[in-house]
Amino acid sequence: MNCGPFTCLLSVAAAAVVFTSQAAANWTDQAFQVKSHNFGTVAVGAKTEFRFPIYNPLNQPIHIQTVRASCGCTTPIVETPYIEPGQSGSILARFNTPTFRGKKGATLTVVIDKPYYTEVRLRVDGYIRSDMVFHPGEIDFGMINRGDSVDQSTRVLYAGRGDWQIVDVRSSQPWIQASKEEVKRSGGSVEYKINVAIREDAPIGFFQNEVVVTTNDRSMPRVPLIVSGRVDAALTIAPQSLALGQLKIGQAVEERLVIRGQEPFTIDAIECEGWDIAFEPITQAKKMHIFTVKFTPTESATSQKQTVVIKTGGDKPVTAKAMLTADVQ
Repeated sequence: MNCGPFTCLLSVAAAAVVFTSQAAANWTDQAFQVKSHNFGTVAVGAKTEFRFPIYNPLNQPIHIQTVRASCGCTTPIVETPYIEPGQSGSILARFNTPTFRGKKGATLTVVIDKPYYTEVRLRVDGYIRSDMVFHPGEIDFGMINRGDSVDQSTRVLYAGRGDWQIVDVRSSQPWIQASKEEVKRSGGSVEYKINVAIREDAPIGFFQNEVVVTTNDRSMPRVPLIVSGRVDAALTIAPQSLALGQLKIGQAVEERLVIRGQEPFTIDAIECEGWDIAFEPITQAKKMHIFTVKFTPTESATSQKQTVVIKTGGDKPVTAKAMLTADVQ
């Protein structure tokens, strides 16, 4: 097709705009692979948040200038303003359950000014029950020493039907255990206590999970409660797993252990059911001990895995565990 210089110039410019638009859509689709989230049904005061992940597929840094929310029911927080090539970041969407009620939703407009100006729209929705309140709105355990069993509770306050009940409280993680207790009931007002315990075998690191409170409401039976914290290793043991091989009853085997702690410690005892354990007394408090332990199976020893329990002394005594496996003849 023939065209004059000016017409051709306009055509090229239009094609460039289309190409730039398509390219922008392409990389933003890669960057924002999750663009919507439904919180479902939540209680008044419940901590309700969702992190939208962002990945930078470009060869230049991404800069998020700002995020606008179309509704005050949601507060967006830019957690990673600059995201380097190949790295990930996030935008936190916080549902404002203490101050809003009913069906709510918001469009979050993410404004990116580098390396290219573009806007990306995210969406959150949810329903905030006006008849059910968590107090406090989450269970935050803070820092937990691994091997400790800890528990906390929150109250559930309800106003409405006289026959309302919590029928179940359940976690998807076996090391998070939840239970319920009805505290009082008067007419249409009900109060429950939800207790959440973290077991000794909780994995090391940060966790944020949900405990689902199930009620006898037909339309909105399931309400989530956020449970979070960080499990820290007060002691680290190397090796963590002791494979002692095939042994006869009374046959001793020695293992060299390296135990590190956050604070200076002594070692008061090392115990394992069905085994005699011997080691030189460690009475000088240090942050690390390297020593030899002699393990001897007794008649009550089994060929199954056994837990080795190490108990420390010092100002802040703690308990740590390792795993022992052996084929006892």
